[in-house]
Amino acid sequence: MTTAPTTPATRRRRVHPAWWAAAATFLALLGAAGFRSTPGVLVEPLHTEFGWGIGPISSALAVNLALFGVTAPFAAALMERFGVRRVVATALVMVAVGAGTTVFMTAVWQLVLLWGVVVGLGTGSMAMALVATMVNRWFVARRGLVSGVLTAATATGQLVFLPLVAAVVESGGWRPAALITAGAALAVVPVVLLFLKDRPADAGVLPYGGTEADVVAPQRTGAARLAVRALADASRTGTFWLLVGGFFICGATTAGLVQSHFVPAAHDHGMPATTAASLLALVGIFDLLGTICSGWLTDRVDPRLLLGAYYALRGLSLFLLPPLFGTDPGASMLAFVVFYGLDWVATVPPTMALAREAFGARSAVVFGWIFASHQIGAAFAALVAGLVRDALGSYDMAWYGGAVLCVVAAGLSLAIRRTRTVPAA
Repeated sequence: MTTAPTTPATRRRRVHPAWWAAAATFLALLGAAGFRSTPGVLVEPLHTEFGWGIGPISSALAVNLALFGVTAPFAAALMERFGVRRVVATALVMVAVGAGTTVFMTAVWQLVLLWGVVVGLGTGSMAMALVATMVNRWFVARRGLVSGVLTAATATGQLVFLPLVAAVVESGGWRPAALITAGAALAVVPVVLLFLKDRPADAGVLPYGGTEADVVAPQRTGAARLAVRALADASRTGTFWLLVGGFFICGATTAGLVQSHFVPAAHDHGMPATTAASLLALVGIFDLLGTICSGWLTDRVDPRLLLGAYYALRGLSLFLLPPLFGTDPGASMLAFVVFYGLDWVATVPPTMALAREAFGARSAVVFGWIFASHQIGAAFAALVAGLVRDALGSYDMAWYGGAVLCVVAAGLSLAIRRTRTVPAA
């Protein structure tokens, strides 16, 4: 591999190409998060227009969330086989097609197919497996910090999209909101094709803070075989299953419960959808801060202790949530939003660090499987919370159930043993 450190032009270079790759990745993740968060704002309008129950609509959210996660390990393997740029650009086109064609739907199965399957597959191909892939390839120094910043893109996407989508839905209906999502996905495609390089070698450099020994050769075997082999090897370790269990609960108590049902739950108590969506946007603001700080801490503190604290505090906040709902957000609800925002995906950098420590060169693909459990948990909670609401007329038991699960996740995280062994590739 050729590198540029010895040339005068390279000596004058002030910004390592790794940071440009991180910026392009951040933009793709920003869009994916915005597209993924949109269905939560559409629940009530679809229920009103078509008369579909919250449970059936939640089934589309569940499929979306499940595929968002299950796609991740195969997307990571496809990135190894065909390159990050091709996979991400194709995923953006899928999101545009899925979101744009929903304006013609007339039955709930079409909602499941388009928002659930097509958009779920597209956004899943730009999920946390992309973060793990880019961080592992481009960075040796500052890995925790960069993984925190890229993970925070999910919060920023929510921040940018939710209030806009809610305002559009309120003023013009849900169809213009779907078309805005489709247009935004297409707008990101040329940026990805122009600025997102696959590997440091494509820019003639080594990974940031790394040496020749840190360069990992591409794995050109079949994508499905690579993904399944990584799962088979990782599943023989206790660390994998403890991370899977914790991340299942993480997804259940964030994307599945709060992101999917906070807006309709607030509406049940007379709060306007735009106000509730703005509160979720505030969650995004504080998650941006919390996740970056978590990445910084992951470089310095035992990741297991961080995870245990994050999950325990999240459980406490969910337990205190039900009485806080009202027609207007009071100081207590705002305090919940700030606290929950700081903890939203702060779990990702320490989870990614533990996966990288345990599984080495294939950790991006293994983390894809761990993230799949996150989204299966999200799908489970999205569906169960909708069914609870239909059966009991209230989301209260869903919030309390999430609080109990968080306590379990804290225990699983603290039980992880750091062996610092790396299975053979």
